[in-house]
Amino acid sequence: MLLASMPGALAEERARQSSVDDAGDRPSLSRALADESELLQAFYARRDHRPAWQDEETIAGLVSTLRALEQDGLTPEDYRPDEIEAEYRNVRDEDADSERQLRYELFASRMLFTALKHLQRGKVDPQSLSADWEVPVEAPDLDLGAISDAIDQQQFERILEEARPPYTPYLRLREGLARYRDIERQGGWERLPERDSALRVGDDDDDVALLRERLAVAGVLENGAPGEGDEDNGVASGERRETADPRRFDSELEAAVRRFQRRHLLEPDGIVGRQTLAALNVPVERRIDQIRLNMERARWLLHGLPEAYVLVDIAGYELSYFRPNGEVWRSRIVVGQPYRRTPSLRSEITHMTVNPTWTIPPTILRQDVLPAVRRDLGYLWRERIQVLSPSGEPLDPWRVDWDNPGNIVLRQAPGPQNALGLLAIRFPNDHMVYLHDTPAQGNFSRQQRAFSSGCIRVENIRELAQLLFDDTDSDHDIEARIDSGETRNVSLANRMPVILHYWTVNPDDDGALSFRPDIYERDDELLHAFDRPLAL
Repeated sequence: MLLASMPGALAEERARQSSVDDAGDRPSLSRALADESELLQAFYARRDHRPAWQDEETIAGLVSTLRALEQDGLTPEDYRPDEIEAEYRNVRDEDADSERQLRYELFASRMLFTALKHLQRGKVDPQSLSADWEVPVEAPDLDLGAISDAIDQQQFERILEEARPPYTPYLRLREGLARYRDIERQGGWERLPERDSALRVGDDDDDVALLRERLAVAGVLENGAPGEGDEDNGVASGERRETADPRRFDSELEAAVRRFQRRHLLEPDGIVGRQTLAALNVPVERRIDQIRLNMERARWLLHGLPEAYVLVDIAGYELSYFRPNGEVWRSRIVVGQPYRRTPSLRSEITHMTVNPTWTIPPTILRQDVLPAVRRDLGYLWRERIQVLSPSGEPLDPWRVDWDNPGNIVLRQAPGPQNALGLLAIRFPNDHMVYLHDTPAQGNFSRQQRAFSSGCIRVENIRELAQLLFDDTDSDHDIEARIDSGETRNVSLANRMPVILHYWTVNPDDDGALSFRPDIYERDDELLHAFDRPLAL
């Protein structure tokens, strides 16, 4: 028995007294709440200041709920389930000190709401990792009435559902985490030996048999050892399909290697070379950590998504336009190089520039263009770059001291060879990034496409532009605008939300997990912050 068992305590709390009782020696819950968060105060106000943790069954439900957070990639120990369970035995006695009972009541609630906040919004503040973070975490307010009712009715899973992001990508990551932890419990996968030569079709080798088992666990090969792929491939638990010769690298195995490579954004050549071998040998524990980190990233982002929006998946090199009619338009993209990273941000597309000029940004001017001009002044004519004063007046390139050019502006003329191609899609942000066309169309055929200086090059961008015009009631024909040859800004009648975000694990449409190279080396920093014990 807890607070409710104390003589006069329940009446005292329901009256919301802020002082001690007539004896002057009994602590008040409402008074104790004065030092707690507004969220906790609102929770108890919603309960008419009734204590929440009154009996063993409720405590057991709370402890079980906190431990279940492991299924969402969080660390249950952060929320002290063992301490809550142990301390309950000390305060359940009717003769227990009433102040200690109050402290316990508030401690248990504090742990629950800390956990719910982390489950809903993330444990790590993304701005603490990057000053450039521009994606507000817009999680809705928790339904304190529903949480209070769920506690009273011993329906603790409802509490987690109230906080957990409800979107399909998060739920698929959660399912994937369970699958990979099951693989870990079964011993993970065996490491393939380092080799001087690649494995390919036609090889006969003991390593091929290991490769078969590894790809079966990855879910990309039907024949092999049971593992993650068994359910998807129709293999009953514990069953093993036999191949004619497991040491033989045949065409079926080659196809499985290609599937694995595509899932990991490797060149799908069907050959197990250095990069593919390295991806195969990433330990299951590391894959589990990657899933956990991307569930955390999902908690930062997957709240209050609009009906229609453009999502730029930076590490996955893909743009998805979720249209108002429910269709999804997708395209390959090129993003910033590791030393010129594409930022994470949330904004709204306002307009497009057709036949754009390109004013060369200071960093690119300093690091790329000036060295080229110093080597050969003809670079300016070949690239159709005009030299301007800060006020926009044309300058004679022969009169510029290119070793010390001062405050000049270089601007590339519009046209098919312009670095922005024939179209740029604009949205306000502090990083001066945007979506744009490109004359370098060949780069879209590469699996890993971090080649830009921070902006996002979009394959088939004209098709995207026309869809945006159509879906925002903007009466424009993008092809006619481009064919005019005129440089012009064309506004959308209604703004379209756009989100740029970084995922190193993403569920495919069929629920399989795609692991991407951590091109910006952000995972380790996030993991260090994410696994740091919570200070309370």
